[in-house]
Amino acid sequence: MIILPAIDLQNGKCVRLFQGDYATAKVVAESPVETAKQFESQGACWMHMVDLDGAKDGKPRNSEAIFQVLDNVDLHIEVGGGIRDMETVEHYLSRGVSRVILGSAALRDPAFVREAVKKYGKKIAVGIDALDGKVAADGWTEQSQVDYIELAKRMEEIGVHYIICTDIYKDGTMNGPNLVMLDKLNRSVSCNIIASGGVSSLLDIVNLYDLGLYGAIAGKSIYQGALDLRAAIIACQKISSKASKNRTAVDDELERYFRKSDLIPAIIQEESTGEVLMLAYMNRESLVKSMQTGYTWFYSRSRNTLWNKGETSGNTQKIVSIHADCDDDTLLVKVHQKGPACHTGSRSCFFKKIIHNG
Repeated sequence: MIILPAIDLQNGKCVRLFQGDYATAKVVAESPVETAKQFESQGACWMHMVDLDGAKDGKPRNSEAIFQVLDNVDLHIEVGGGIRDMETVEHYLSRGVSRVILGSAALRDPAFVREAVKKYGKKIAVGIDALDGKVAADGWTEQSQVDYIELAKRMEEIGVHYIICTDIYKDGTMNGPNLVMLDKLNRSVSCNIIASGGVSSLLDIVNLYDLGLYGAIAGKSIYQGALDLRAAIIACQKISSKASKNRTAVDDELERYFRKSDLIPAIIQEESTGEVLMLAYMNRESLVKSMQTGYTWFYSRSRNTLWNKGETSGNTQKIVSIHADCDDDTLLVKVHQKGPACHTGSRSCFFKKIIHNG
């Protein structure tokens, strides 16, 4: 499951609301850029941003602040608030936003949602915000009589892949997410569900994971220190590596490592001695299989297929840990090596000395 730390923007500053009430807006950070950098340093690869002024006015009001964040961090960012036409969708996507969220438009202009999904596919998400199960609109200032499940099914028929679901009563309360509401939604549609509102602790994250959700948005709990973002991300990665319930979430979580190429070099190191054993390449599928099985899988560039180290020789590599370098384009995989790592019979593939000074 993916954790998406949140930045809600009002007048260019990071704020939080209580139950969607604009009158309760409280500044939690002055600089969106510095806040995003902190999220990135704690391991986030996705971030959720909402233009609160835009949501109320029906057109972007904080897009420049969003673009400043995009220019200063290496994160996937989904953006919502005031996106009511194709021009605005293109305005964001053309500047590097990974996913745009259509909220009020989903309720009032399904033809627009259909057009956006047809053109941009998985880059379109729908936000469904509800009070007592009924969908709210215009920055939560107006409430309809449309049931949230009914709207979700309409969006599923249109082809929407991602739904961000918020129980407004839970938003900003730190009282835990509405698990019953989210579970019902997740069982009713095939869309990837992102939970929003009420997340207050690591236990909430685990409970959401157990529902089989794609993602969870956390805001106030991070700003107040109740939820350790780094710990939440690590916990989800560990759980997902053992038994992923949502392959899409795993793929999106790992996407950061394949931005430059479909293959990433993996340096294999003996954990007990620090000896470098070999270098091989992983693609998305082999990295996922390595995480799920606990043993190394690689991609053969010559044979164009996956291969499992030690499958025929018995010289297996049991994974202890996987680390990424500072640029997220090389992996260091620490293992317990059984037998030699090299096909020549040598313990390490690096046995040909070229130069040795002292």
